[in-house]
Amino acid sequence: MLLHDLLAACAISGCVLAATYTILEQGLRTHAAGMARAEGQQAARAALARLSAELRNAGRGAKSTAPAIAVAEPARVVLVSDLDNDGTTTDRGERITWQLVGSILRRNAGAGAQPVANGVRAFELQYFDAAGRPTSDPPAIRAVEVALVTGVAAGESGLTRGTSTRITTRVRLRNR
Repeated sequence: MLLHDLLAACAISGCVLAATYTILEQGLRTHAAGMARAEGQQAARAALARLSAELRNAGRGAKSTAPAIAVAEPARVVLVSDLDNDGTTTDRGERITWQLVGSILRRNAGAGAQPVANGVRAFELQYFDAAGRPTSDPPAIRAVEVALVTGVAAGESGLTRGTSTRITTRVRLRNR
């Protein structure tokens, strides 16, 4: 084998390795984008499932006369229940606040606002009365529509930038 044969083999090997590396790098980027999308969807589903369950159960308690929703704002909701049937809703866990703080959806049940989902871009609430008309009067609320938009929590790359997931549901209050 001569020197020029060896140089040609090295050049061809270099081109093959460069092409292989490019394909591998693109595959890793695509995987990262898919994982970011899946993470956003999972966070949105988990947060929405928990909030939906709490909305359905809001207002429970045999002696409760308080409305199931104490505060009905477009980006914040305060749910009220009389869990121990003592006629009041002042004990820990009986007033639950859901709100978006920065990009973190937080739930406060009396022990401080705990994070539920990171990377939340929008948290929108719409309230409806028994006839299905929009309302903001807490005693009249019978259903709540929740829209949650999540994105990548941290470390956005070029492929994951702008990746978002919007999940919407309408929940009927059981106890009103």
